[in-house]
Amino acid sequence: MTYLIDAWLDRPQPYLRILDRSTGAVCISLEGDALDELRDQGDLDLQELSTSEPCVLKEQVRSLFLFSYARALRP
Repeated sequence: MTYLIDAWLDRPQPYLRILDRSTGAVCISLEGDALDELRDQGDLDLQELSTSEPCVLKEQVRSLFLFSYARALRP
């Protein structure tokens, strides 16, 4: 399965989505407080998102999935 990172972080209402490349289905959608939390933790690096190195992007997507699932499990 391959993913596409769709991120608009420099707009008034920033968002970041991870899409399934073959279907276009949204796997992860982060905005507002979630993006602020990622930035505060240092887990959202704009340079990593704009790189073309597959291993760096793979690690970034993995990290975003883990963050999203951990956030969903919070009480």
